[in-house]
Amino acid sequence: MGYCHCESCRSWSAGPVNAFTLWAPDAVKVTKGADKLARFMKTENSGRQYCTQCGGHVMTDHPGLGLVDVYAATIPSLAFEPGVHVNYAETVLPMKDGLPKFRDFPADFGGSGEMVEE
Repeated sequence: MGYCHCESCRSWSAGPVNAFTLWAPDAVKVTKGADKLARFMKTENSGRQYCTQCGGHVMTDHPGLGLVDVYAATIPSLAFEPGVHVNYAETVLPMKDGLPKFRDFPADFGGSGEMVEE
C-alpha cells in the first residue's frame, strides 16, 4: 500500500495523489457489479477499470508486474497502511510522513530505485 504521485494517476484519480493497494490477481474478486466494469488500456502495462453505471474508478491491472491496484478508497473496510511513495519526483503535494520516497519505482518494479528526500 502506498501513494503514487505521477501525473497519470493524479489525472485518473482527480486528486493530487493516488492511494494504491497492490494485490495478486487471484486475490481480487468483484462480488457485485462485475457486468458494469469497463476497461481502458492507458498503456500495455495499465488496464484501468471503471464502472459504466456511475463512472467510478475501481482498479488498474498491471500485467507486467503481475499485480492489480485496487484503489484504497474503493475498499472502505480496509485499514489503509501506506508504506511507500512512488513517482515522488512528480509530486504536487509534498508529504512529510517519514515513508520511503522513490523518484520513480523501486528497482524490482522496473524503476531506478533512486530515493528522493522529503
